[in-house]
Amino acid sequence: MDVVQQLAKVQDFAKNLRDARFGAIRHPGEFFDYQRVSRPKDMQEYMKRASYNIRYFSANYAIVIALLAVYSLLTNILLLFAGAFLIGGFIAINRFANEPFEFQGRTITPQNLYIALFVIGLPVLWWAAPLSTFFWLVGSSACVVGAHAGLLEPGVESEYAGLETV
Repeated sequence: MDVVQQLAKVQDFAKNLRDARFGAIRHPGEFFDYQRVSRPKDMQEYMKRASYNIRYFSANYAIVIALLAVYSLLTNILLLFAGAFLIGGFIAINRFANEPFEFQGRTITPQNLYIALFVIGLPVLWWAAPLSTFFWLVGSSACVVGAHAGLLEPGVESEYAGLETV
């Protein structure tokens, strides 16, 4: 497969992704409309608001979660370094050492390089605490999305969301 065909596939994938997911992004003025923020009177109203808003603002919430993920990586530099080390190591071994080679009289295979990458990379990754970062991301995303979805009153169009056009 030549470069032109690969580039065409990447462009098609990007277009489909943009149309499917990012075509549903709501305007920031609508997403941050503080005049529609109010306290729900009970849990049933909260759940009704959250259910509608999560469907309506799903692309915006995906962006918020992605921004929180980037923030968590930028504040945990060791995790960012460990991930880059492991991914870069895999790419380098696949690209430059795909067959055995001689080094100071010893034959080094790609399997030896993968083992060395794991022996170095996995303890660094474990020390970087990816689980705590993951659970922080889950918790903070749930808090932000849950608060926004439950406190923002749905617009007038929500009353007509269940109706079908003939």
